[in-house]
Amino acid sequence: MKAASREAQTHVAEKLDELIRSSDNAVAVAAQVGTELFLIVDQLDANRSLRVAVADASLEPEQRAGIIGEVFGDKVAEPTKQIITDAASQEWSTPREFRTGLVALGRRALMRGAEQQGQLEQVEDELYQLSVLLESETELTQLLADRTATAAQKRGLLASVIYGKVTMFTEALALQVIGRREHNPVDDLSSLADEVADLRGKTVARVVAAEELSSSQREALARKLENIYGREMAIHSEVDPSLLGGMIVRVGDEEIDGSTRGKLTRLRTDLAASTTL
Repeated sequence: MKAASREAQTHVAEKLDELIRSSDNAVAVAAQVGTELFLIVDQLDANRSLRVAVADASLEPEQRAGIIGEVFGDKVAEPTKQIITDAASQEWSTPREFRTGLVALGRRALMRGAEQQGQLEQVEDELYQLSVLLESETELTQLLADRTATAAQKRGLLASVIYGKVTMFTEALALQVIGRREHNPVDDLSSLADEVADLRGKTVARVVAAEELSSSQREALARKLENIYGREMAIHSEVDPSLLGGMIVRVGDEEIDGSTRGKLTRLRTDLAASTTL
């Protein structure tokens, strides 16, 4: 996203946060705004001329806001109307980036709703664990990645799998990202979990362990990594028994392999090297 669009998105995101915080029923408002923003994106995706018009830099801000207000003003709640008219009045680099900005704002609204509900950390973990599940369920993942299937079909399939098993906000976020794939279902859900962590002010540490980590182990590992990297960490963990013991920790591009399998591999490499000397 180019500088102008980043600035526009930051401005509207701040307004969105304030709108939700100041609402008497913040959870309901956040859920409604998020849901309605995604419905608006669906309409923009289906109408190129409208998508171009509401982000046309040659028009005055009031004109762009007027267009989107006229089209959607009586179809959405007042908080959503405030956000979309404010978004349209900003200068976006391209219509595509305006659309991308609305998707990001819709996600942010749902995340803020989870935060107001006291479930933001739970949503983060559920999204990541869902990505882990899809990584192991290759047939399901292939169906969700099928380019011939409609967004509604993919969402219906995923909904049948997760309904009643995750929070309302996790379900809403997961369904919208599956219907608007950027890469593949596994990576898109994992990236969404990273966005939640970022909203919580944390850096993600991806941990693959031979056995499931207990709460105390996760907390101890987070503290240790915070001391190393100088910032708060969110632990995204999964289990891989083939490691035999220990764990592999990835933070950004850096990997720390403390697994038994890794140690054995290094030992064999060292022995092979010494034998050839």
